[in-house]
Amino acid sequence: MSEPHPRPEQERPDGPLSGLLVVSLEQAVAAPFATRQLADLGARVIKIERPGSGDLARGYDRTVRGMSSHFVWLNRGKESVQLDVRSPEGNRQLHALVDRADVLVQNLAPGAAARLGIGHHVLALSHPRLITCDISGYGSTGCYRDRKAYDLLVQCEAGLVSLTGTPETPSKVGLSIADICAGMYAYSGILTALLKRARTGRGSQLEVSMLEALGEWMGYAEYYTRYGGTAPARAGARHATIAPYGPFPTRDGQTINLGLQNEREWASFCRIVLRRPGLCDDPRFSGNADRVAHRAELDVLVSEVTGALTGEELVARLEEASIAYARQRTVAEFSAHPQLRDRRRWAPFDSPVGVLEGLIPPVTVHGEHPRRLGQVPELGEHTESVLAWLAAAHGAACEGAGHAE
Repeated sequence: MSEPHPRPEQERPDGPLSGLLVVSLEQAVAAPFATRQLADLGARVIKIERPGSGDLARGYDRTVRGMSSHFVWLNRGKESVQLDVRSPEGNRQLHALVDRADVLVQNLAPGAAARLGIGHHVLALSHPRLITCDISGYGSTGCYRDRKAYDLLVQCEAGLVSLTGTPETPSKVGLSIADICAGMYAYSGILTALLKRARTGRGSQLEVSMLEALGEWMGYAEYYTRYGGTAPARAGARHATIAPYGPFPTRDGQTINLGLQNEREWASFCRIVLRRPGLCDDPRFSGNADRVAHRAELDVLVSEVTGALTGEELVARLEEASIAYARQRTVAEFSAHPQLRDRRRWAPFDSPVGVLEGLIPPVTVHGEHPRRLGQVPELGEHTESVLAWLAAAHGAACEGAGHAE
């Protein structure tokens, strides 16, 4: 592990959200993912962490020079403040931060925010411009309201695991997809609430449930099942309802994924890639529904052709036929992806273990220079500076009130 080095005070980049103060009682993935997007846009995000251990994601692994990969990914550009929010003094300091906040985000255990005195019903009366965003597994009402929720569990409850994997093995998605989609809806909801506040002067009370967020992404599968009578089949890396669509091996050990979308492409594929134009007239493959019904036979025919070609030979035929394709890359190969290199999408950022490299935000605003990526905070790194800022702000407010009198 690299030795931590002295670092300058956190630089808050200019951006469309500069001047916005976000206070977040957050841990794990969903809420930190939402607030990191806000930090990338220039908001000042103060992350409240429990003394001693901090965000539980800090301990998930040690793969980034001793730091957790999850924490590095989710907490760039934030200020870390250690507060015992259940103690009288810590709770007072929390409320002082909330008094100055534009946005309050929390994904604490059910009922915890209300016990701390920062439930949105209370704050709506005393802080009418404040935007609150509560993220939970199942929502604040209903028979599941008090259940603990983790990403895999929500994937199971939403039916996603039943759709993912091979016919023999249901599988979870390899990323924290329930957390990520809840974080994205929290992020877009907060931006919507900021637009509303700019127009009306009033804040909003937002609530995002992981189950409901992932449920939105389950839309096509739910309609397919409800009205078609059967669920989309688990198809591994292949598409459940389109064929041919998925991975095919080549002679030199590469895997090329093909994606056909219409009958024009199918005809071109048969003629140029397979060099079997007669397949276009085969009744087993006359339309997409027929090809899906006879997928096993079709995959054998396609694999016989791709398996006799090198990866480059297959790609040349696909290019000639204007068929969409992708190389099946590893994560390491993704890190070296030529398209990301050509577009200069990787940038350095600071951390307690030295300079790291990460992807810049995916939305490119043309005409604006990309902002510098914020640093990853050490646990409690900004406690002293933030509390000093609070004390100074309180003193200035009291002095101003005295002059007003």
